[in-house]
Amino acid sequence: MNYGEYREHDAVALAALVACGEVRAEELLDLAIARRAEVEDRLNTTTVDDEAFARRTLEQGVPDGPFAGVPFLLKDLYAFLKATRISNGSRLVRAFEAGHDSTLVARLRRAGLVIFGKTNSPEFGLNVTTEPVLHGPTRNPWNPAHIAGGSSGGSAAAVAAGIVPVAHATDGGGSIRIPASCCGLVGLKPSRQRNPTGPDLGEGWNGLACGHVLSRSVRDSACILDATNGPEPGDIYACPPPQAGFREALDLHPAGLRVALMPDAPLGGAVHEDCREAARITARRLEDMGHHVEEAGPELDGEALRGAMLTIVCANVANDLPFWAKATGRPVDGDHLERCTLAMYERGRSLSAVDLVRALQATQRAARSFGRFFERHDLLLTPTLGLPPAKLGWLDQDMDDVELYFERQMQQVPFTQLANMTGLPSISLPMHRNADGLPIGAMLGARLGRDDLLLTVAARLEEAHPWQHHRPPL
Repeated sequence: MNYGEYREHDAVALAALVACGEVRAEELLDLAIARRAEVEDRLNTTTVDDEAFARRTLEQGVPDGPFAGVPFLLKDLYAFLKATRISNGSRLVRAFEAGHDSTLVARLRRAGLVIFGKTNSPEFGLNVTTEPVLHGPTRNPWNPAHIAGGSSGGSAAAVAAGIVPVAHATDGGGSIRIPASCCGLVGLKPSRQRNPTGPDLGEGWNGLACGHVLSRSVRDSACILDATNGPEPGDIYACPPPQAGFREALDLHPAGLRVALMPDAPLGGAVHEDCREAARITARRLEDMGHHVEEAGPELDGEALRGAMLTIVCANVANDLPFWAKATGRPVDGDHLERCTLAMYERGRSLSAVDLVRALQATQRAARSFGRFFERHDLLLTPTLGLPPAKLGWLDQDMDDVELYFERQMQQVPFTQLANMTGLPSISLPMHRNADGLPIGAMLGARLGRDDLLLTVAARLEEAHPWQHHRPPL
């Protein structure tokens, strides 16, 4: 197999070729590593090279899972792979060696994916771009002057650039869907606790955070979710089980779905016309399929939710950093942390228990409102972002003006946090490119547990207007 052939296949197709003996897993790994070497100086996708781990995996025999032999990259953020290094994008954590696999990582390995590196992430995943001081900025393959998104920007750039067909990603406020929009990919944030968060956490960021993948095809996202979803011992709650396999959901053709189009951001701020157009294009295509689209949205207290998001994240930063300081022997200070990270830590330390409870109650009220909303509608359609991908440097996590940093984040992403705060599934799809050639995503949401419905509708949109042949000019 040559690289041109490798680039044409998604992960499901590559696994099928390995299974029937048409290509060896070693060949696929060689092609992925060669492609990374070709584009890495321009994009800066990877922070940890785990090629030696991948070679050992192949020598010892890849598990006979549905993705056996497919090259794969982990996000360098709380994704533990035993005996390999992790940094969380921070000087505080750099070169920390994991003593065990995270449960999700273990399931990805059991599916047969061959991990050969870790991808760039902003410090502790606290930015909507990927520009950590420790590793430098990841650049958008469509235009290297622009952001690849965050916090899974390294993974998104690697998939968009054709290093791998699919890569690990996490999402605590949009970090799968933001880079999916910026880089022209499929980004599914699963329902809360659809994928495991253990063994170290009962939930991430009080339920805001989850893990999955970024992919070029809807099929890859669905089939990997089939391989990874489900509870683990000790879960404090469980996600409603899927009605059928996620791969099976791709073959369904629902009719007459009730779609609510919400072009304005309930968390405040103007929405750029390019982003509105992505949602309008999607609405027209859904109408062409026979679905019913009307402008509507849930009743939400945007100001309360903005404050709740900041409170929950800062409280968790204040809790997490001392753990890493103890684990690495490094102090929590300006020599080891970016300015805005340190400011969030200090803000978190100033919060009371009552502040956190009130923030969580605000998210629970929003979840109730969404529950009522989805009794009348099947899907919620919005732009993914409030702005097209920003220029690098505009969202600098090491800037002096912390309030400006927070405000710019909200301008870029005034929609994505809603699914994190309510636990609902949400998917960003590459529906548009603007006059500058930058990808612009549209986002669909559904009621809790209906990840399958999102994948079904995404598959129909992909089928009607394929996007995999759209590639960055690298």
